[in-house]
Amino acid sequence: MATRKIRIDGDSILRKICKPVKEMTPRLSQLIDDMFDTMYEANGVGLAAPQVGIVKRIVVIDIGDKSPLTLINPEIIETSGEQTGDEGCLSLPGKVGQVTRPMHVVCKALDRDMNEITVTGEGLLARAICHETDHLDGILYKDKVEDGLYETE
Repeated sequence: MATRKIRIDGDSILRKICKPVKEMTPRLSQLIDDMFDTMYEANGVGLAAPQVGIVKRIVVIDIGDKSPLTLINPEIIETSGEQTGDEGCLSLPGKVGQVTRPMHVVCKALDRDMNEITVTGEGLLARAICHETDHLDGILYKDKVEDGLYETE
């Protein structure tokens, strides 16, 4: 198991626009494995590459009810509905805030074998896809919080 350091709010890498992945390499495959290990170690449901210091368009998600997802170069192609709820982030430890996201999301991406996939998410999965793809464009959930952040405990 290899975990990486999670970058915390204030680190400039979290505000960078990530570069598309053109080909899978052994190094990127190891990054994906490390991202899952890091996410699980931190009890998260999603993690984006910039959160571990890599400016690539890669996210991993595991909301616990399906197989874990690896999304490379994800692009949200459809949204509908609305949900508002508490959202947190491994890069903003100990804080949560109310964010409105789509209830339904369709995302086109590549899997770790670089095959095109389409993922449909409802509820928590839709929220996670939106949250993690925002990271790839330098957007943090705190930018979308409606009534400010508050401490968890």
